Amino acid sequence: MKNLKWWQKTAVYQIYPKSFMDTTGKGTGDLRGITSKLDYLQKLGVGAIWLTPIYPSPMIDNGYDISDYTAIDSSYGTMADFDELIDEAKARNIKIVMDLVYNHTSDKHAWFLESKSSRDNPKADWYIWRDEKTNWRSIFGGSAWEFCPERGQYYLHTFATQQPDLNWENPEVRRALFDAANFWLKKGVGGFRVDAITYIKKPAEFKDGESDGKDGLVSVHIMTAATKGILDFLHEFKREVFDGHDIFTVAEANGVAAEDLPKWVGSDGVFDMLFEFSHVNLSLKDGEIWCRPTKWKLTELKQAIANSQTATKNNGWYPIFFENHDKPRSVNHFLPKASDPIKAAKILGTILLTMRGTPFIYEGQELGMTNVAWDSIEKYNDISSRGQYEIALNEGFSKEKALEFVHFFSRDNARTPMQWNSSENAGFTAGKPWLPIHDDYKICNAATEDADKNSVLNYFRKLNAFRANSEILLFGDYEELLRDDENIFAFARAVENKKIYVLANFTLNEVTFPTEILGQSKFILGNYTAHNKGVLKPLEVVLYKEATS
Repeated sequence: MKNLKWWQKTAVYQIYPKSFMDTTGKGTGDLRGITSKLDYLQKLGVGAIWLTPIYPSPMIDNGYDISDYTAIDSSYGTMADFDELIDEAKARNIKIVMDLVYNHTSDKHAWFLESKSSRDNPKADWYIWRDEKTNWRSIFGGSAWEFCPERGQYYLHTFATQQPDLNWENPEVRRALFDAANFWLKKGVGGFRVDAITYIKKPAEFKDGESDGKDGLVSVHIMTAATKGILDFLHEFKREVFDGHDIFTVAEANGVAAEDLPKWVGSDGVFDMLFEFSHVNLSLKDGEIWCRPTKWKLTELKQAIANSQTATKNNGWYPIFFENHDKPRSVNHFLPKASDPIKAAKILGTILLTMRGTPFIYEGQELGMTNVAWDSIEKYNDISSRGQYEIALNEGFSKEKALEFVHFFSRDNARTPMQWNSSENAGFTAGKPWLPIHDDYKICNAATEDADKNSVLNYFRKLNAFRANSEILLFGDYEELLRDDENIFAFARAVENKKIYVLANFTLNEVTFPTEILGQSKFILGNYTAHNKGVLKPLEVVLYKEATS
């Protein structure tokens, strides 16, 4: 259709390999498990699979602490398993997208072991070393600096202590990273998601900042995100790796404002798409302190999405998402507490698959999977959840309240194993799963939903197929409707005189809307079996289509 590229006409499915499918009985997912489910993903209608890191790692941060950029961690299988996955996915017209973690490595990476050994080692300047530390807080809590006895200096770690930041000012570092990305391109991957990229450029001076908490520290995010000059590094990255390949690139860019998106994506930018988090971080104080959730209004969510749509309307492309491996399940995050999870999942799925851009579906989202609420911090594997818990305690909150914050924000909410059927361990593993299976797996699983024509899974399949064949949804402009309404999220997609309207009731009450906004359109799809024009039942979402000459 017209001039859209392949990745603009399909949906992307994000897989957290450790939790997707285990074929060995060891309790963690593997590459062969992913290959075994390619038919399921093809039926869902996805054209690309984004894998979170599968490289060798000590797994302090579940693979985002990488010790070798050009190999496969043995827990996931072998390079031959990866090659098989590439080939089998290609046979189903699905491409594999790799996750590049280039702000930091593991402290077990050979580069860091050399760098920390002495100040005159050839790789001494491959990381960020200083004689004195600043009052920066790491994103996972505590000081962002760690003392190294071998060098008698501190190294910077934006995330965990075991994740030292690379020094992008060193051209040798950049060359090594570019070479690693090109290694995977030669393997035939279809693109890259680039992790935490806004942190790679550090300030010219390392100074204390104004504290934002009782610990006397300031978030490293505030001090380093999107530092001036970062785009020079990234344009070099594009020239050396991305240019000349039929791939897509999408960067995680927390801290990039909507008005700055044209500098990052599109014809003058670096990436094809950019994950910016204004719409999913409404509950966070500053975007990175993961406790003390604040209330938000529906108009704020609508405005955040509209800003991104507007910023990429004429230059760039928008990656639409409500979930990923770092965020809680969307039905718990965006809808009221007492919401029916099936209706809630269909609301968010409808918006996801009808907005302008490339939809990113996170594993289990198409089933309507929900958050967990374990009764002890010890049951949580996520390193950031434990950091959140400690921050909350240091802020003076009780253990009960601190755990409540963890329930809301924990990344483990999205990392519980995929629920394939109603058998023991939800069909994920024959062994003991690395994280507990969600309690609802008997009813919320792929096999049960496959057989139910009204399930969330079949709703996603139907809507994704509709999108793939809709000129309006693929090419249409995004038009806000009912902008100031605090109950209804409404928008239109328009191509010339043809429109599709989407209206979603985000409340548990029946609401009305002015029917004149729909013109002469007709109802075509919704999450209730019947619909009355002008009225939205609790958690109802509807699509209308208009085509006039």
